[in-house]
Amino acid sequence: MGLLNKLFGASTGSTTNKEEKVLPWIPLNDLQQLYHIEKKSSIKTQIIFKHSTRCGISRMVMNQFVDAYAFTEKDVDLYYLDILNNRDVSNEVGYKFQVIHESPQLLVIKNGVVVTHNSHGAINDIDLARFI
Repeated sequence: MGLLNKLFGASTGSTTNKEEKVLPWIPLNDLQQLYHIEKKSSIKTQIIFKHSTRCGISRMVMNQFVDAYAFTEKDVDLYYLDILNNRDVSNEVGYKFQVIHESPQLLVIKNGVVVTHNSHGAINDIDLARFI
């Protein structure tokens, strides 16, 4: 039963449950935001996390990303793109930043260009500190 509790969560009321980490996500849901991301990237690193809410792999990678994330809003702007609800924005990200669409996908933008990107489990291999 221990494995099932780890996968699906136990409702024991225990106070030893890990506190949920909340990141400073900025919802990316408007095409105009891409222009602002490009401009702001000359001052501060911009990160876009493209996520599919229907994909278990995407959810797993996002959870790993959240657990490992160690930056503040002073360091970076962190955008969350729900690709299912914002398909037009997702498509434009690919065109604007010249990156083939994948999901999940992480793009790091500096000085108007993508300096690194990766998808799936390789997202968590990116050393974000190098780009901050």
